Amino acid sequence: MGLLRPAPRRSSVPAGSPFSALRRDPALLTLAAFTLLGCVLFFVFAGDSRRQVQIYWAGQVPLDAALAVGGWRLRQLAQARFSRFWSMIAFAGASFTLGDTWQFLALTWGGGTPSMTGGSVQTAFFAVGMSSNVIACLIFPQGLRTARERFIFWLDAATVLVGGSVMAWCFAVNPLGGAPTDRVTASITAALVLVAAFAATKVALIKAPPMARIAAWPMVGAAMLQGVSAFLPGPFQEQDHAYVFAIRLLPSLLIAVGPRIQELVVRIDGSHGAAKKRPYSLLPYGMIAVTLAVFFAMLPDGVSSQLWGATAGVVVITCLVAGRQLVAFQDNMVLIRRLDVVLDELRDREVLLREQASFDGLTKLANRTHFSEEAGRALAAVRAPGELAVLLIDLDDFKTINDTMGHAAGDTLLVSVAERLLRAVRPGDIVSRLGGDEFAVQLHVDPVATAERTAEHILRLLAVPMEIQHHTVATRASIGIAGAVPGDEPSVLLSNADIAMYEAKRRGKSTWVVYTEAMGARIGSEAELIHQMSQALDAGEFRLVYQPIVRLDDLALTGVEALIRWHHPTRGLVSPVEFIPLAERTGQIVPIGAWAMREACRQAAEWRSEHPGAEQMTIGVNVAGRQLRTAGFVDEVAAVLVATGLPAACLSVEVTETAVLDDEVSNEAMLALRGLGVKLALDDFGTAASSLGLLLTCPVTTLKLDRSFVESIVTVGRQAAVATAVSQIANALEFASVAEGIETEEQRDLLRSLGYQYGQGYLFSRPVAAAEMSRLWAGRPRVLI
Repeated sequence: MGLLRPAPRRSSVPAGSPFSALRRDPALLTLAAFTLLGCVLFFVFAGDSRRQVQIYWAGQVPLDAALAVGGWRLRQLAQARFSRFWSMIAFAGASFTLGDTWQFLALTWGGGTPSMTGGSVQTAFFAVGMSSNVIACLIFPQGLRTARERFIFWLDAATVLVGGSVMAWCFAVNPLGGAPTDRVTASITAALVLVAAFAATKVALIKAPPMARIAAWPMVGAAMLQGVSAFLPGPFQEQDHAYVFAIRLLPSLLIAVGPRIQELVVRIDGSHGAAKKRPYSLLPYGMIAVTLAVFFAMLPDGVSSQLWGATAGVVVITCLVAGRQLVAFQDNMVLIRRLDVVLDELRDREVLLREQASFDGLTKLANRTHFSEEAGRALAAVRAPGELAVLLIDLDDFKTINDTMGHAAGDTLLVSVAERLLRAVRPGDIVSRLGGDEFAVQLHVDPVATAERTAEHILRLLAVPMEIQHHTVATRASIGIAGAVPGDEPSVLLSNADIAMYEAKRRGKSTWVVYTEAMGARIGSEAELIHQMSQALDAGEFRLVYQPIVRLDDLALTGVEALIRWHHPTRGLVSPVEFIPLAERTGQIVPIGAWAMREACRQAAEWRSEHPGAEQMTIGVNVAGRQLRTAGFVDEVAAVLVATGLPAACLSVEVTETAVLDDEVSNEAMLALRGLGVKLALDDFGTAASSLGLLLTCPVTTLKLDRSFVESIVTVGRQAAVATAVSQIANALEFASVAEGIETEEQRDLLRSLGYQYGQGYLFSRPVAAAEMSRLWAGRPRVLI
């Protein structure tokens, strides 16, 4: 569809539908009033044929001029592909105007016999105008794309044209009964009929005609009326009756109003206004009916009954076939309407699926896929660093809301957070829910609204308490900020923001951190280490070393703590402080810890079988909280004890307070281990919160005082106080007590005086390999220093 050209004085067009505009249009009202005035004058001057003919030709001139002006205006308004059509219509109107003006002037000042049939000059101009109309009908685009559409069109067009030709031949060129006729008038009349028939065919059958139906049918009807009026019986052909002049003037009005109606349609609707057409047209069937009627009219008098019977049979069969065809068309239309309903439903579902594929169902924010697509488009336009930034927002402690208040409360919180995030950004920025309690914001950064200020604003909005299920909840979040540089991919930008967000959590949560290359380098190093660690177990790179545990009263060797070491083939010894947190975070601690458990128990069983002094030993094995929460962990420990032959009482599982704090699954695992007879030790005791409450629920057998309370116990009174309290708690609850990190005789003596039973540290021995530990068991030393 081409674009309409700018229309002058658009504001002068009445508002509303085309029908309401037609009733109020001053141009149409003027033309109708002028025609009505002419009809009144025909009756006023009844009997004065000369005056009536003058009025007739005078009335033709402004109506013809209206046709010319309307066609010219539509040439400027209509789509480019229809401009030539309207140019030829305007030319036809101009030809009619000149011819009718000449005829009026010749009749008024030149005398002669008054007649509604024009003279030679008027006839010539009329012929030129009619030729222009015929050519216009032939040349305007049909809009038929396929050969099938063109074939159907020309079949229907041929049917209409044949019917029109039959009418023209029977009533104009060769009239019924051989009545005499004016050949020029007959030819013009026949041309009018054919033009009307062909114009009607195009209006009815073309998908996108140059005129809306409401504008085209008056012009088609004008040609039909002018042609039919020539066939009316006797009185309608005489100039003695006023109504004859009125009937002959009316077609000119219908022709003149067509372009004006089309102009109103274009100005109001902004298009040529073509209505949606049926998949078939009734026009060819109408022409069949007209042809049959003409056929009956042509039958001579005295026709035999056989001919009447055959004629009636042909007519009935034709009508039945046409009726059957129309019924089939109607059935097809019912099916088409049903298909339209199904297609509408499919389109609605397509829209819904597209929304579901692009937006989060809970918060109605963009989802990860849509966010990545938008980020990709925005990154393609980045020309300098800092033009675009991504904020990755992760709610702190959201799991607590779900666990304590339920998932419905969690969903309500997420919806509220989404609303606050939308209030924190500007139009054009994109807020997305990536999944769970993780959100992202795409910001177009400028000096006034920086990403850091937006992050601060978000944290302030989230900190405002909200009511959820009659509870007041204050939300905190950790935000990572990553700025884009030209050439960035959405995944890289999100990954950088994710790194910064985890750094914000590491710094204490409820804050924001901007990504730096140093963070990326550290994360890259960690990722490489994680990858190498996944292969280290199979490569046999892990070793266990053992640190002795002695009884403080007599310095007798009573047990060891197994400590894992990683001997990297290129980096050398990797500190546990470096790789153990990574292993816990990635879950690799589970297979590594399982190997350490098997190896420690095997080694302990070997020492017991080889060294009589090691029969009552205890070996401590560190177990991470993730191991305790792994299904089948207790069964795995039981299987290791059976496979190695190590008594359960010789194994001490050492866990930190944070690993079992407020964790029901871990607590159940601890109870099951105690059921096996395994000892349980709280390692690094005193460094976590709620330690005292934990002692009431966790079935531990040993408390191990953290080295941080031992290193300055001699000089710092507070550390001595804490150490004293832990010892008293252990004695009161009948737990064994072990002090870690003893490095001096003075520390040993003080801890022994405080009631500690066992100790370990560099004073007695550094962690040693299994072979060295075997020598110590063989020697059964009472003092290892």
